[in-house]
Amino acid sequence: MDRLGGEAGSLDFAALNTLLLVHRLGSFTAAAEHLGVNQSGVSYTISKLRRCFHDPLFVREAGRQVPTRRCEALLAQAGQMLDMLDLMAQPEVFDPAGSDLSVTIACNYYERILLIPRIVSALRKEAPNLSIRVINALGDGHLRLLNHDADLLVGPLGRTDSGFHSRRIHSEEYACLMDPSHPDAGRALTVEEYLTLNHLLIDYGVSWKSAYLHELEAAGHKLRPALIVPSPAGLRELLAGSSLVATVPRRLGERIAADLVMGPSPFKGRFEISAVWTARTHRSAMHRWLRELVLESCSE
Repeated sequence: MDRLGGEAGSLDFAALNTLLLVHRLGSFTAAAEHLGVNQSGVSYTISKLRRCFHDPLFVREAGRQVPTRRCEALLAQAGQMLDMLDLMAQPEVFDPAGSDLSVTIACNYYERILLIPRIVSALRKEAPNLSIRVINALGDGHLRLLNHDADLLVGPLGRTDSGFHSRRIHSEEYACLMDPSHPDAGRALTVEEYLTLNHLLIDYGVSWKSAYLHELEAAGHKLRPALIVPSPAGLRELLAGSSLVATVPRRLGERIAADLVMGPSPFKGRFEISAVWTARTHRSAMHRWLRELVLESCSE
């Protein structure tokens, strides 16, 4: 018996993918540009979906297409269906030496300096024709995975949501980095001494706050930085010959320290660096190979 009739019978995976894109990008125009089609094509697809599901699906608010409650439920189901289709299309075995596929890894400055060179070297050795892309994660790495922008996240996930798989790479903690002429260089500091220093704060933006700051604020303290920068890039040059102190992940400090001195921080802010992925790629032969190679290349 034909269970699908009317508009429902004409639905396909491409229409569901368009629904997800409009939600993710917030506009018909952006979705059309992403798909390489005219906006009228996206509008036609959404109109067909509206008739099928008897719901407006999106309403315009503050310049964005905002999903209705009915649409939110459909988005979750559509995502599961497309993930299942993607999994069905994956080959049961993967030959890295003969592959010309592409992989995208989301990470931040820390991983780009300490881990990505090792990962890329290992990938290029086993799969010389593989195309590798590295994108920023910041505090939205989990969204990069959920939106299919990345195949793998390397870094601190910082979330407890269900639906993610992860494997620990290593543990990390924060330390103080300063010029060797600084009177407190390399010395173990009390909390009071630490708070009175001229701090160089790395502020990654609203989507991410360093773990040592969470620990410091949880203890009832507030850091008053003398200098705020958006990235650890150029940190060595900023600290050299100055009275500034930067609190950075220990391994990163060891890599960039050179002629600087590193000492313990009273706020360790311990955290885990992990490889993180979702159910969409969990059983894929290629992605299993990718994860194992990443973990092996990053092992200490």
